[in-house]
Amino acid sequence: MFAALFIILPLIEIFLFIKVGGVIGALPTVLLVVATAVAGIALLRHQGLSTLRRAQRELERGEMPALSLLEGAALLVAGVLLLTPGFLTDTLGFLLLIPPLRRRFVLWLLQRMLRPAYPPVLEGKCWKDN
Repeated sequence: MFAALFIILPLIEIFLFIKVGGVIGALPTVLLVVATAVAGIALLRHQGLSTLRRAQRELERGEMPALSLLEGAALLVAGVLLLTPGFLTDTLGFLLLIPPLRRRFVLWLLQRMLRPAYPPVLEGKCWKDN
């Protein structure tokens, strides 16, 4: 599945480049990709500093900043997506920059990671009637 992502994602991005380039032209398409990367990095810097400050405040209060650290990791993923040229990756990166969506994504990911892989085992005795 993960390896298929490296094949499917570039194909989707190439398709989107061709479609957008056909509508607005090649140069505006390239400029749009560069502009979204620059804007995304600026937003990422602001959001990253905000998340870092929140984690520091939580540490000062003696709380464990687990959620803030996970949001920081999501911001790192957003940065990688924004630096990757393409419209789909830029869209996903910008979605992760929206704090409520990022928090929902982190909580969803936590639920998936903490869910047991197998159903619980029920202990008990079994007898056979003759």
